[in-house]
Formats: sequence, C-alpha cells, structure tokens
Amino acid sequence: MKIIGITGRSGCGKSSVTKFLAQQGYPCIDADLIAREVLLPGSPCLAALQAHFGEDILDETGALRRRLLADRAFATPEGTRTLTEITQPEILRRIEDRLTRAKENGATMAFVDGAVIVGTPFEARCDELVLITAPYERSVERICARDGIAPEMARRRLDAQTPLETLRAAATTEIVNDGTTQELETRIKAYLQSLGREEHG
Repeated sequence: MKIIGITGRSGCGKSSVTKFLAQQGYPCIDADLIAREVLLPGSPCLAALQAHFGEDILDETGALRRRLLADRAFATPEGTRTLTEITQPEILRRIEDRLTRAKENGATMAFVDGAVIVGTPFEARCDELVLITAPYERSVERICARDGIAPEMARRRLDAQTPLETLRAAATTEIVNDGTTQELETRIKAYLQSLGREEHG
C-alpha cells in the first residue's frame, strides 16, 4: 500500500484536498485531528504531560487546559521539545493503527494529512509527499474566515510555521490551490492519474 503524505501551511486548503480524496473513496487519516485526540481524557499522554508541566494543566473533570499547557510548553525550546517527545510517539502509533486497518481493508493507497509531517519520523514512512500551496494573502483570508481572527494574527500564525522552502524541498509534488474548488479538484485528479500511471508503468 502506498502511503502519501499531504502537507501545507495554514490556509492552503489541505482539508479541501483530503475531503475530495475521501469522497473518491481513498482512506484519509487526519494527523492534526489525531494530535488533538491524544490530548483528550483517557489518553496515556496526559499523566506524562502533568509530570512535566504541572498537575494543574488538567481541570477538575480531567480535561486538558490547552491554553495553560501551550503557555508553559511553548515558553522555552526545551518545553516545546518535551511536548513533542511525549505526544509524538502516541500520534505515530495511532496513525500506524489506521494505516494497518486501511491495508487490511484492501486499500492500495492511503493519504495522511498533517501540517507537521516534514521533519518528523513519519516523513520517512511516506512514499510521496504532496505539498498544497496557496498565495500568501489568500491563505491569510482563509484563516481569518475560518477562525474569525484579524489578518494581523493570521499573518503571525503563518509566519511562525515551517517555511515554504523547507516544505518544497521535502515534497515530491506541489499542488497550487489558487483558484476555484473545481480547479483544485482537476489538479488532484491529474495527480491521481499520474500515480495510477506509475503503478501500471
């Protein structure tokens, strides 16, 4: 089974791509969603996070105070690294579980959608890495519309993410999302056809 990573910066339209792929019947695993799942009550990560960042990062109900954890974890490079070291193995384990299920169900291709694939151990698992890009200001507009924040905040968020050059260097394919939904879908179809040709080629 071929594993294809889909990555891109905020507001590039990654979720539109995976939605379309899922509609075509391909297994799509949302790594960003799994990253949120591992912080839900009952996750084995929570106790380790408490040990490092303080018991009070969980509220009375056992739910994570995300803002508090973020404030503490991102305050120092060490904190950020510790957060990654605690959560990443569990995220990767859950992705692998879902890939195994997809393979058992007979899938020949599975897509893993994640903002942070490049630079993580999962990058090596991808047979291909598709980078979705959009013009900077278009991304800013999409982030503002989606999250209801000011353009200034959206730009700050974008600027804090992995530079486009880094993602481009790692990607095997780039799909530019600078037009309509139809244009994007046409480009995805062309990419899928090229994959099909490789398989039969």
